[in-house]
Amino acid sequence: MRLNPPTPHRGKRIAALLAVLVGILGSFTVLGAASPAMAADCAAPWSSSAVYTGGMTASYNGDNWQAKWWTQGETPSTGGSGVWADQGACGGSGGGGTGGGCNYPAWVAGQSYATGAIVQYTPNGQYYIATHDNPGYDPTISTWYWSPYSCSGGSGGGGTGGSGGFVVSEAQFDQMFPNRNSFYTYSGLVAALSAYPGFATTGSATVQKQEAAAFLANVDHETGGLVYVNEVDQSGNYCASESYGCPAGTYAYYGRGPMQLSWNFNYKAAGDALGIDLLDNPGLVASDPATSWKTGLWYWNTQTGPGTMTPHNAMVNGAGFGETIRSINGSIECNGGNTAEMQDRVNDYQSFTSILGVPAGSNLTC
Repeated sequence: MRLNPPTPHRGKRIAALLAVLVGILGSFTVLGAASPAMAADCAAPWSSSAVYTGGMTASYNGDNWQAKWWTQGETPSTGGSGVWADQGACGGSGGGGTGGGCNYPAWVAGQSYATGAIVQYTPNGQYYIATHDNPGYDPTISTWYWSPYSCSGGSGGGGTGGSGGFVVSEAQFDQMFPNRNSFYTYSGLVAALSAYPGFATTGSATVQKQEAAAFLANVDHETGGLVYVNEVDQSGNYCASESYGCPAGTYAYYGRGPMQLSWNFNYKAAGDALGIDLLDNPGLVASDPATSWKTGLWYWNTQTGPGTMTPHNAMVNGAGFGETIRSINGSIECNGGNTAEMQDRVNDYQSFTSILGVPAGSNLTC
């Protein structure tokens, strides 16, 4: 049986449909041929020791960053003092760091490293964190001074929590300090963590949270629950006889910040360690949240005070919370001194470890 040929009207419809199909297929061909946009080349990797002025760029964690004004030592981020502007993702010849977003300098033999410093060991491409101050020992040989470091979780794994991997979430921070001064921001604390990467990232997940709780408990005691930024009595003479003197004024070095940094020599030492001129500008500790938190972490991670070890080492090496009190206030509270003040710190610590869901451990008093 012969099929009737299509009418002219039907033929026009078929031709129109074919034209539409050709158009659609053509558009798919064009789309398929399009190549993805290439990321910008990475600028030179950010360095904690380098000085950046307005307009200068650096790469960090896969993004390019541009400095808005003078800065040194502040890790590129959208928080902190706001000095860095994120220029977007980068890739290519200028980039820095492999291994899960790491961007740390290469280890140099004979160069002094403070506890918490992170380096890349060029021979094997791995990262290591200094667990004790050392004069540049080989990370693969001197394992007491160095531990392997993972960008996603520190040297000992574990510990989820807040921004940037901090083991304390913002909600937990708010619970710990319900009446705090608005100056003491959570974002300022998180921004300050880059100054001492070993803090609350060393050891097991439990040890990391215990160290965070211990630091914040002592901070709570020193500041009345993060209420006081400046020492109440500012009439004391904290100007010790040093060659550099007291350029900000004889009475300018009273207690400020979470650890109530005081004395001209402490402002000088902290400023030198952090790359910030605190001897000439002690007021920065009470005006910039990230700087303020950094001074507290400086003392915690590097100073033994009247004790025999830093508070950081006391917590990560199992000496217990009591040794952190000794490193901060010594015999004033320890060895039968002001036991009520000592117990207040212990109570804060036990409360904070409870919030973080970990045991307080032993050796709580001194």
